[in-house]
Amino acid sequence: MSLSQVTAAARRSAALPLTLAVRAVDVDGEGAVGVDDEVVLPVASASKLLLLAEVSRRLDSGELPPGRIVEILDEDRADGTGLLRRMSRDGWSVEDLAWLTASVSDNTATNALLRVVGRESTDRLAQRLGLGRLALHDKVRDVRGPDVPPVFATGTARDLARLVTHAARGTMVSPAASARLLGWMRANTDHGLVPALVDHDPYAPGFPDPLPGGLLVANKTGTDTGVRADAGVIVGARRLAYAVVAHWDTALGPGAERAAVHAVRDVGRTLAACAGRSAP
Repeated sequence: MSLSQVTAAARRSAALPLTLAVRAVDVDGEGAVGVDDEVVLPVASASKLLLLAEVSRRLDSGELPPGRIVEILDEDRADGTGLLRRMSRDGWSVEDLAWLTASVSDNTATNALLRVVGRESTDRLAQRLGLGRLALHDKVRDVRGPDVPPVFATGTARDLARLVTHAARGTMVSPAASARLLGWMRANTDHGLVPALVDHDPYAPGFPDPLPGGLLVANKTGTDTGVRADAGVIVGARRLAYAVVAHWDTALGPGAERAAVHAVRDVGRTLAACAGRSAP
């Protein structure tokens, strides 16, 4: 199956009450396709990949010791996804916080890491990697008032997929930093979007090497009001980096959300078919 089928799957959503932005890249080739992939949209926690990329870069350079203990401050604590706000300890290593951010999208861990590295450093890394429209605007907040940015992060499907492509190709600063980011992504526990209809074992060993006749997935999802996002890589006979972002008007009711989730999963099923065997 060719990558053009991914475009066709994305365009099946054209009649739905939502924007569906899709980008798919053949990691080991030159092929890439996109639909609305340069539209800037809220991308929710999928943008945490940029923060994790900066943390990985600093660990690789030695700027940040992996065992450094970070005390969780009251200003870091946030509801929503995560475990730290329910834990009794107040101090966690940088790597602990990265694993929590990647695996369960822990908002408190995210805020602690963002405080340590600084939002400006994620902006600089985005520029260095050619991700000019992917940005963290603020920390994660339980309530967004008029004096703070309206959303946590915005970006394009193209930039999210480009970040994943850098990691998969080993060009995200260094091979070691790239591999570390992919390892964190592999620990993600949310496989309810792009991988939901994909026959894969989320716990199979051997990543990033392909399974004989099987598929592996490493990804990061994002969920917010009116937003579902997923960026990652599917490893089969081919390696496909992808990003899918769905955005809709919440005034349309729960039907729009269901349509968005179905559309994202439909693209995921097509991506898996493309990754599972070589294109003709």
